[in-house]
Amino acid sequence: MSLKLDSVSTLLNEPDAAPVHSVTLFVALVSACIVIGHLLQKTRWMNQSVTALAFGLCTATVIILTTNGKISDILLFDEDLFFICLLPPIIFNAGFQVKKKQFFQNFIIINLFGVVGTLISFGIISIGSAKLFMKFGLTFWDQGDFLALGAILSATDTVCTLQVLNQEDTPLLYSLVFGEGVVNDATSIVLFNAIQKFSVHVTPDTVMQFTGSFLYLFSLSTLLGIAVGLMSAYIIRELYFGRHSTDREVALMILMAYLSYVMADLFQLSGILTVFFCGIVMSHYTWHNITESSRVTTKHTFATLSFISETFIFLYVGMDALDMEKWKIVKGSPGTSVAVSSTLLGLVLVGRAASVFSVSFLSNLANDSPIDKIGFKQQVTIWWAGLMRGAVSVALAYNKFTSSGHTQRPKNAIMITSTITIVLFSNVVFGLLTKPLVRLMLQPREESSEISSPKSSSALLPLLANGQDLASELDSVGGGISIRRPSSLTMLITKPTSTVHYYWRKFDNAVMRPIFGGGGEESPPNDILH
Repeated sequence: MSLKLDSVSTLLNEPDAAPVHSVTLFVALVSACIVIGHLLQKTRWMNQSVTALAFGLCTATVIILTTNGKISDILLFDEDLFFICLLPPIIFNAGFQVKKKQFFQNFIIINLFGVVGTLISFGIISIGSAKLFMKFGLTFWDQGDFLALGAILSATDTVCTLQVLNQEDTPLLYSLVFGEGVVNDATSIVLFNAIQKFSVHVTPDTVMQFTGSFLYLFSLSTLLGIAVGLMSAYIIRELYFGRHSTDREVALMILMAYLSYVMADLFQLSGILTVFFCGIVMSHYTWHNITESSRVTTKHTFATLSFISETFIFLYVGMDALDMEKWKIVKGSPGTSVAVSSTLLGLVLVGRAASVFSVSFLSNLANDSPIDKIGFKQQVTIWWAGLMRGAVSVALAYNKFTSSGHTQRPKNAIMITSTITIVLFSNVVFGLLTKPLVRLMLQPREESSEISSPKSSSALLPLLANGQDLASELDSVGGGISIRRPSSLTMLITKPTSTVHYYWRKFDNAVMRPIFGGGGEESPPNDILH
């Protein structure tokens, strides 16, 4: 049964019917995106995010043509919906699925990319836009706008690259790209929130206050996520819901995960960091305290919610790109809009390159072992992975430059349209080239060497030899040649991350697991999903 276009237009223009039809439209489109994305999965160019963006653009075009542009509310991006409903499942599942051993072994370099690299990109975009925009005669922006713009466009979206990389084939590179993506989003949002609290005039006192606020938000958000995760593990372990109903176990895990996010928002902390570390703690302790059927259910549930949210976000961004309200405001100065968008895109490329290659240089300088060094092709892949901008940038731009999704000020409209242009261009152009680039950069020989390197590295032997339980085994390594056991201080200097990981394992086995339960070190096995 089909409806005529004029009847569809009439229904969509009725205020009471609009929400129902909006939900119906988006559910149908997400379903179509999943089907088409599956069919295009093995193509050389397309991926799920680009498919969703294309669907959004086509749908928005049809709606505009059939309604004469009178229902822009359906196309409007709602940052509250994004932050409250769509983002939490994605970030929580990222923490829940993460390979914790690989993530924490590379914890220092991930934070260098995610925090230091983001700050470098933030500085280049903020200072560069402030200097270059003056040449366009755009003098009606203040320092606060430029700083906010730097934070907005420093938020990367690595979904396209992660869909191409294989976690089993390239564990190191996948860990760096994945970890940096999560930490980068958290850093960008914390930066944005901290900027909003201070005066637009930058002074030494403001910088000190900003730094203190940034560290405060970062540390307390992490601690809150860990606390809620441990609380869920203790409650489920002590009460053992599974002997009566597995549904209660699953429901409690989902609710506690979301509780960590909304509590962070309540205390004005970073919900991304909180829910990410809550996911890590839950996968390490809580997940091992529930029944086998609940493990399978939670694994499927979290992965499914994350996948649907990601598809919905890209579809939503694609539809919002053709919201006519903003484009009508900037149509009087198309040259200015193009110049601003081009300048910001150039600054994004330069800022990303400066952050990735400088951090990689420092990391390689600090690592003596060739195995731990980041090769040039890997650096190019990491650089490319962070060129895409996504829904976080759009949501922050709406938060800064609109009121309830609407604006009538030309400068704000230019910022919104420029952000959307960068998001679309980076995802469509860079996203389409991601698969060929990754295949070109990561040759089979390099992938196989990366897989074997962590396990075959002799550099880990001194660290392992420090354990009393392994001393007898390692004394016979190499045909009876004893390995000299270094001191803890020497290990901490030469292998700080691995050393901390080793002592954490001892503390975890002796103290944490007897209280909070838990099983293996790794995250819930991915083969459950297959």
